[in-house]
Amino acid sequence: MTTLPFLLVPGLNANARVYRDVAEALWQFGPVMVANHLEGEGIGGIADRILADAPPEFALAGFSFGGYLAFEILRRAPQRVRKLALIDTTARPDAGEATEVRRQRIAQTKSGKFGLVVQQSFGSSVHPDHKEHGELWAVHTAMSMANGPEVYARHQEAIIARQDSRPLLSAIAMPTVVIVGEADAITPPEVAWEMHNAITGSRLLVIPEAGHLALLEQSARVVEALREWAAA
Repeated sequence: MTTLPFLLVPGLNANARVYRDVAEALWQFGPVMVANHLEGEGIGGIADRILADAPPEFALAGFSFGGYLAFEILRRAPQRVRKLALIDTTARPDAGEATEVRRQRIAQTKSGKFGLVVQQSFGSSVHPDHKEHGELWAVHTAMSMANGPEVYARHQEAIIARQDSRPLLSAIAMPTVVIVGEADAITPPEVAWEMHNAITGSRLLVIPEAGHLALLEQSARVVEALREWAAA
């Protein structure tokens, strides 16, 4: 079996921990690299930094903000991407209401209330049944604090300014899987269906009992889906 490197891009307030189980599972198919998405200005600048460190060709997975970065990587280096996984993300640009919330949280962060911002964001990131889940809360908080407030504010600004990636979708020809938690309130199943319907030959999986953090909430189900994607 020919091995293919995997490049996994974390999301906002996430780091390599969000991919821990996925990375362990994918090593049988090829080397795994979790992208450093902490450096660079704007979507383009961050994508350039990721590409500079990436293998010549790779299978690309992006979670949430990492999905927005994956689309930018496709714009800049489509010939290097051999497979694509889009996890709890969207091709749509930021909506006005979402931008307003982001601006409020940037202001809170810059006024020294990043801990409050992390607390506020957890409830909308998980399935309603998991809002009191202590382990999920601890992982979410640890990842957020590891990235820190400066990175959070810079990432939010990049997200606000991102392009509409829907025009890219019909040109995506590599094997693609779209994964979404059934109760994802941030990038809901309807936007996953939109990407799936526009990407010829893509596979869509709606993960039960999961919200935006399906990678953590239902790790085994996401791992199984990505194993199938890697083996295809």
